[in-house]
Amino acid sequence: MAIIGIKRLRYSVSDMDAAQRFFADFGLNPAGGGAPGLFTLANGSEVEILPAGDPALASAQIVGDGVHEVCWGVDDDASLGALADNLGRDHALETVDGGFRALLFGVPFSFVRWTPRKFANAPDPVNAPGVVRRLNTHRKWRRRARPKVINHVVFRLPDYIEAGRFMRVRLGFRLSDVQTGFGHYLRASGSNNHHNLLFLNAHAHFPGCDGQLRFDHANFGVEDIDELMIGANYMVRRGWQPSDIGLGRHRIDSALFYYLPCPAGGEAEYGADADYVDDSWVPREFDVPLFGYSHFTHNVPPFLEMEPEWSFKYLTEAQVNEGLIDV
Repeated sequence: MAIIGIKRLRYSVSDMDAAQRFFADFGLNPAGGGAPGLFTLANGSEVEILPAGDPALASAQIVGDGVHEVCWGVDDDASLGALADNLGRDHALETVDGGFRALLFGVPFSFVRWTPRKFANAPDPVNAPGVVRRLNTHRKWRRRARPKVINHVVFRLPDYIEAGRFMRVRLGFRLSDVQTGFGHYLRASGSNNHHNLLFLNAHAHFPGCDGQLRFDHANFGVEDIDELMIGANYMVRRGWQPSDIGLGRHRIDSALFYYLPCPAGGEAEYGADADYVDDSWVPREFDVPLFGYSHFTHNVPPFLEMEPEWSFKYLTEAQVNEGLIDV
């Protein structure tokens, strides 16, 4: 059952005009052809925005605007059939174009056969004192950011532990890392992204967590730090609210980040230089959650004014398999 990544994010929004302008400025490609709310990325993945209450939106228990359906790409018909047989044992399945949809812990997840398009990236070599990898050649100059992939999506769930266990046991997701009391990072079995899905604890003592099921953010992958910050600068010049944290790097997954408040709900994140992993990766537990949150941030938020204690441990296979984590 090889789920290979995110094929489409479908948003429920209150302000269609603002959402369309935001994603166009963000660097996604309008699909055109009479579909004003559809945007595409280089690998063939899509962002679709629909007005709240649109009959095309699946029934969801998500509070507020944001992603109200995640469409997962599956590598072949046999895998798609196996997923349908698995979920159909105890969930109602709805037929959609190319696959099926199920409501899991209040979030509509659909599954379709998908072959991502190939695309090119060519990040500039990085120089350091005494290590010259780029001689007599300047770095690329850019005008815009153009995200090529949807790396991951994040929801705040009241029962994030059980939801994470379900994704592992029933859908073959791998556990990459855990922040105790905060969240579970999950990788689709056919992907090498550190995580494609993050379930946050809706009851965590963290900004925006109020105990309700909500969309948090989606991460869109760009080539490097230059493209990430060109995108951030462009968005500010277009009048969009900047990140209150600014540029940063997560310790979990090592990724550079820049979050932008998004009128379609939650935040839209530019991401670059993340960890890529396979089944030999050993999951870690960050028992001091904020230690895992960031390696650095440009603007230190109130919750990081005191440096977190450096603390983590590797999880054993038994701990992961038996669910003896974060309980």
